Amino acid sequence: MHTWVLGGHQTDFARNFSRTGLDFSDLVRETVHGTLESAGIGPEAVGVIHVGNAFGQLFTGQGQLGGMPATVTEELWGVPASRHEAACASGSIAVLAAMADLESGRYDCALVLGAELEKTVPGDEAARHLGAAAWVGHEGQEARFLWPYMFAELADEYDRRYGLDDAHLRAIAELNFRNARANPLAQTRDWTFTGASFTADDAANPRVEGRVRRQECSQMTDGAAGVVLVSDRWLAQHRTGRPLARIAGWGHRTVGLPLARKTERSKDGPYVLPHVRRAMRDAFDRAGIAGIDATDGLETHDCFAMSEYMALDHVGITAPGEGWKAVESGDLEIGGRMPVNPSGGLIGGGHPVGATGVRMLLDASRQVTGRAGEFQVEGARRFTTLNIGGSTTTTVGFVVEAAEVEAAEGDTGHGR
Repeated sequence: MHTWVLGGHQTDFARNFSRTGLDFSDLVRETVHGTLESAGIGPEAVGVIHVGNAFGQLFTGQGQLGGMPATVTEELWGVPASRHEAACASGSIAVLAAMADLESGRYDCALVLGAELEKTVPGDEAARHLGAAAWVGHEGQEARFLWPYMFAELADEYDRRYGLDDAHLRAIAELNFRNARANPLAQTRDWTFTGASFTADDAANPRVEGRVRRQECSQMTDGAAGVVLVSDRWLAQHRTGRPLARIAGWGHRTVGLPLARKTERSKDGPYVLPHVRRAMRDAFDRAGIAGIDATDGLETHDCFAMSEYMALDHVGITAPGEGWKAVESGDLEIGGRMPVNPSGGLIGGGHPVGATGVRMLLDASRQVTGRAGEFQVEGARRFTTLNIGGSTTTTVGFVVEAAEVEAAEGDTGHGR
């Protein structure tokens, strides 16, 4: 049984919805309509809806976001819907829930949305809201900006175990900003920088918390992404006439909230966060491939440059602690051995928290079907995503590949 990506839509992550008097209804309306149009279906075809959102009540006071699609699209009235929260991995959890619905045979067509509004409050208040994804009252109490502090702690752990040159983190940030320039929906596509912006210059690139500097941080973003997922049975009954992406493999692991407990538990092993490695191995095994080298690129969770650096060894691009080799060699560039975040990722592309996992899946599906535009990885046929929530408390990975629709036709069963 396969799950197929029929189409999808992303809003412009550079838009500030609050500044123009718009709210969640406007964000969801645009995304629902754009997603259905991309998929070439009407709302009457949707059997179930899953919405990823992390912090709706904190930033806007709005909850019950599973009901927002029917609020803005009358034809979705009565369609079963639910909201999913797993911090920055909320969107991927919504995808997994939709996949389970399709694979069980309950439904054959699912609309999945990820949405977040974050520019409703000043920066310090926004940082406090985002801190709800940590173990509140038990970690990071001394930090003004909790998540830069936490990923500075992760960087320090890498430094203790393997050694870490901060210049490699700055190079990751610079690459993601550079990739974002080719993405017409990226939040930072028009930003400009100086020669000192990606250095240790405390004026041009000041420290935020610990060793983490400004350009190494992802953005506060308003935005949403959506995909339509369908089953083999749906495709057997509806010829689309175009190549599609299918989700070939997935991995999902959840551990406890505190970062210190994560690193303490792994102190005698090769990986700092072994559950992340296991999630990615699960995805590769389910896809029937040996590992990341059997794919053509990676969209990963660079909430900070350090989280991308962690991803490099945990997905298997390098051995543990040797991510710097991939940075220095140019392997991560578009055209390199393993392009990472050709979209610009979170640092360059933007990070509306609940939308990020869905956006990654959408970009991966566009890559493998040759529809990624100016940031297309030439010849890409299989892509990987890695999405994390909190300090990797929730980890979800997908392997997405191009496949001919005919491969699904005739398979009307409900199970594998």
